Amino acid sequence: MTLIARTRARAVETLTLDSPHNRNALSAVLVGELTDALTDCAKDADVRAIVLTHTGNTFCAGADLRDPPPPQGLVALLRQIVELPKPVVARVTGHVRAGGLGLLAACDITAASREATFAFTEVHIGVTPAVISLPLLPRTDPRALARYYLTGERFTAPEAARIGLLTAEGEDVDKTLAPVLDGLRRASPQALAETKALLTAKVLETFDRDAADLTALSARLFSSAQAREGMTAFLERRDPEWAV
Repeated sequence: MTLIARTRARAVETLTLDSPHNRNALSAVLVGELTDALTDCAKDADVRAIVLTHTGNTFCAGADLRDPPPPQGLVALLRQIVELPKPVVARVTGHVRAGGLGLLAACDITAASREATFAFTEVHIGVTPAVISLPLLPRTDPRALARYYLTGERFTAPEAARIGLLTAEGEDVDKTLAPVLDGLRRASPQALAETKALLTAKVLETFDRDAADLTALSARLFSSAQAREGMTAFLERRDPEWAV
């Protein structure tokens, strides 16, 4: 059973995260399937752009704590989205947590409905938003990230748009995205590829400079005693021992 559903309409390929048993968390299997689907889209001349969306009320719950992808695999997926020679558009109608915000930041255009909520919950389980910082830090307001990284607070779609995580938000996400997709369909494939490369150059510099260090940081923290306690507490639906 695949975890990535695929449909196409007028040269736009929609990739749907479809892993309801874990709220579309980033498991090793899901990351692998999404990587393969994006590779197919990059090679297909009939695909002008990609929409990344989800089933259920959660876009992505972050890393799957029972079957996490290796940090290198998540780095590769985020870089693939950034480097893909076709625009990737995120369509969100539900909640986004932790690693899911890295997916949003890697996409070129992001839109959400007012029902969406967002949170960097890593600090609550004893780790940090390390790998996902690669696309987040160059694209998002640093003062806002300082607050939400450190506190793990939930924030709304209008706030996500204000800080640069979202391109747009509205009551009807499909209505919001309609002119975006129309513009992409009218654009030259060559122009889209070269314009995207222009826009993502600084983001890729961050990958080149920091990916190894942030991957090592992620691996070190996930193997720590505090992370083990935090993940156990999360799975047992209790507060970790450090909560006061």
